[in-house]
Amino acid sequence: MKNVKQLVSTAAILAATLGLSACAGMSNQDRNTAVGAGVGAVAGSVLTGGSAIGTVGGAAVGGVIGNQVNKPPR
Repeated sequence: MKNVKQLVSTAAILAATLGLSACAGMSNQDRNTAVGAGVGAVAGSVLTGGSAIGTVGGAAVGGVIGNQVNKPPR
């Protein structure tokens, strides 16, 4: 069972790394949104013990926070 968890964790980290490499052509605000959503999803999952609702909620909150960081003035 421990090997399965380690394999899933490694696959998730690899997928996140490959997904973030696609951020090369994004604006800073778009990149911050994507990174915030990723970090929020991980934090939400950890805080809720792997709950899907916690993961999605964390991604949503992290995405909003990431979007607002360094937002250009109007």
